[in-house]
Amino acid sequence: MKLPTLLKTTLATSVAASLLASQLVYADSVRLRMHTFYGTEVDAIAADLRDRVSEASDGSIRIQFSRGGELVDSDQFVDAVARGTIDIAHGVGSYWPGRVGIGIIEGGLPGAWVNVEEARDIFANQGLDELVAEAYEEQGVKLIGRGFGSDYGLLTREPVTSLEDLQSMRIRATSSIATVLEQFDIPTVFLPGEELYVALSTGVIDGAVYGGPVEYEQLKLHEVAKHYTDINLLNPGWTENALINPRTWERLSAEQQEILTEALDQYLLDVHNWLEEGNQRIIDEGEVFEFAMLSEEDSMRLAEASLPIWEAEAEKSERNARAVEILINNAIEQGRLSE
Repeated sequence: MKLPTLLKTTLATSVAASLLASQLVYADSVRLRMHTFYGTEVDAIAADLRDRVSEASDGSIRIQFSRGGELVDSDQFVDAVARGTIDIAHGVGSYWPGRVGIGIIEGGLPGAWVNVEEARDIFANQGLDELVAEAYEEQGVKLIGRGFGSDYGLLTREPVTSLEDLQSMRIRATSSIATVLEQFDIPTVFLPGEELYVALSTGVIDGAVYGGPVEYEQLKLHEVAKHYTDINLLNPGWTENALINPRTWERLSAEQQEILTEALDQYLLDVHNWLEEGNQRIIDEGEVFEFAMLSEEDSMRLAEASLPIWEAEAEKSERNARAVEILINNAIEQGRLSE
């Protein structure tokens, strides 16, 4: 049976419209591969992020979440995001100083701030995040979120009462902290967080400067190292960031971008709050670790040893010099440095 020409035309138009509609729906739906440097300890926070994004976007954005070390080593996040191996990374700038020149400053120079309110103001209101975003853009990634860590103490297998005690130990530290410790002839090495348990249990390292009590507990490091020492260098001891592949970002609608940004901001805040509350709980209970604090004299020695790091970072580039100037002006305003 032959169909009338008008009916044929109507059916063809209807089929084409249906195909186009399905293609538009597909184009508006996206699955994002997100990777954090944390392990299972943030699973509940990650689940909240996935649910929040899916609900707010009516299911058009779905996040596939990977923990530290599962797909990409934490110090390779910038490369992985730039290549599109992962879409979003939740990391720390001091993990990749060789790739992003301002990374050490972003992660937290010793003595740069003394509380989270001050750190937030430096990044958001004094221009530091603008400089950091420029640096990441040059490396093919986009900065879309800023988070803040918490306590940043030293965990060791043996008790530490002075800097001299550390001279016979090998300590895991990021580059800026390592530079300070090495001025006191303290051997250092960098290892991703996911490798700390094995490294401590086998004696590859004797201690680590990685985070606060709750992170050490979540990584089960209390099973291999019991001594936590407050070294009074920086609080919060690090900042965190959320990086996204620019091509992935551009595929999102303006509404999807807003949903994702707001959800990531809440995720980063939830991580910070979890750290703060967990650290205080463990300190108050006093059962997991044996707590100590460096003497005021040793803390002052560490602080003095930190100032050349600021100068060295400033000399690396014009951008770094501008960033350090922000830190100096803030420290003067806060009364920690004289003009």
